[in-house]
Amino acid sequence: MMRRIAAAAALVVAAGFLQSCAPLAVTAAAGGAMMATDRRPAGIYIEDESIEWRVFARLREGFPGSHINATSYNRRVLLTGEAPTEEMKKQAEDAVKGLLNVKEVVNELKVAGASSLAGRGNDALITSNVKALMVNNDKKFSVMHIKVLTEANVVYLMGMVSSAEGEAAAEVARRAQGVSRVVKVFEYTN
Repeated sequence: MMRRIAAAAALVVAAGFLQSCAPLAVTAAAGGAMMATDRRPAGIYIEDESIEWRVFARLREGFPGSHINATSYNRRVLLTGEAPTEEMKKQAEDAVKGLLNVKEVVNELKVAGASSLAGRGNDALITSNVKALMVNNDKKFSVMHIKVLTEANVVYLMGMVSSAEGEAAAEVARRAQGVSRVVKVFEYTN
């Protein structure tokens, strides 16, 4: 009898572990699908993720009063957000340039105080709106090839695209509500 109770308990525990694995499996599959459609080689895709983590680690201390985001695409790092002084803006750029495998830094930091949470929420909404508009673009480009981010109502577009794809994506982004400007940080394939 005790063996049956122990076996039943083991099955319940095992089922719980297997259930918690399902979201991980789905996430891994989604990430794999993203990599499969990305124009970057898988190694560069993973390196871009690593670069973003290393930038975060490098900048999380030593930059008080700032709000700095880093987005890496094909080892080009886009810095967005706010730095309180021109000197701190330059220091952030230099810190990122010194990281392993970073080939270029595009410094779009504004010299200003850190943005509000409400402002960041608005930026997230703009990004969502741009991505939603991009889904219905008459196949002029694939939304899977373009990374969209927004900072202070300015939409930044990154990716490996043709000139025609980049211009079509920028045109779609310009139509989204709340967008004040679109900055293309593309790497062109033609």
